Amino acid sequence: MGINRAAKGIVLVPSLLLGGAFLAAAAWGPEAAGANKNLALGIGLFLIGAGLLAQWMPEATKEEESPEDLTP
Repeated sequence: MGINRAAKGIVLVPSLLLGGAFLAAAAWGPEAAGANKNLALGIGLFLIGAGLLAQWMPEATKEEESPEDLTP
């Protein structure tokens, strides 16, 4: 079974939302974040990068799909 657009969206949306939340926590919480600011920035950038990277994965073509995937 190949990767489809729905699966890519399921990966993209939560990773962008969580990545944005970590970046916001690092940017707007100077007193609370303190020592964890670099960690929050790293996690946020990683999550956003992973979500965008998932969009570049190739989708399966009709020739690559197996016969059991093609149900009438």
